[in-house]
Amino acid sequence: MIGRLYNVVIDCPDPSALAGFYSELLGMPVTHKREGWVVISDDRVRIAFQLASDLREPRWPDPERPQQLHLDVMVDDIDQAESQAIALGAKRLPGDGADFRVFEDPAGHPFCLVFEV
Repeated sequence: MIGRLYNVVIDCPDPSALAGFYSELLGMPVTHKREGWVVISDDRVRIAFQLASDLREPRWPDPERPQQLHLDVMVDDIDQAESQAIALGAKRLPGDGADFRVFEDPAGHPFCLVFEV
């Protein structure tokens, strides 16, 4: 092993807003904040949101604007999770599978709600 994963970093035009979205979606508190940088974390995972004011956001499933990265979020009740994610500002996207649904966060990054069938 050379090192350990420290952060997953997501570029976005408004780090505070996107950190707030994922904080609510994942139940992880904001643990660090400075100009252009916000971190949410628990005892296992850290996700950082970094200012990228000229970000060319992805457009799922357009190959001209690929997703760049995405998070899979495991849920127990997909319908309830979908309603809650949409209430936080997520938008449903095309491309569902047998055990996942695709969404877009408020900054345009795709993410999936994953469930067991």
